[in-house]
Amino acid sequence: MSSQQSTQSMKPATAAKKLGVYLPATPASFQESVVTRAELNELQANPPEWLSELRRNGPHPRPVVAAKLGVSIAGLARGGVTEALTTEQIEALKQERPEWLEKERATQAEVRKEAARIKQEKQVKQEKQQRATERD
Repeated sequence: MSSQQSTQSMKPATAAKKLGVYLPATPASFQESVVTRAELNELQANPPEWLSELRRNGPHPRPVVAAKLGVSIAGLARGGVTEALTTEQIEALKQERPEWLEKERATQAEVRKEAARIKQEKQVKQEKQQRATERD
């Protein structure tokens, strides 16, 4: 099966997504070619200069921008950020701390807090069930 996996190929958009880079900023040779699983693994293990540069300075795709700002992708859209941003632009937003960014960060913190609470509740419930099963 692994030899079959290594010959599988993907579209440049899929490869860019897996690499965490913004496709329009990649070299034309990358955008116009099909990427095999082996080539993707090689790019991840030994990134060429263009890939390292994109990861370092951008422009970054929205999922990366959202993660760097600590907000959701929907939060970016609500804040009016619809384009890829460079690391410099992201850092400027962090410094400026616009109202929308503060609000979205607070929302994201609440979402994480609620997810943790639900996870904790599930664990407690499972432990209770396990103890009840052990008693029977």
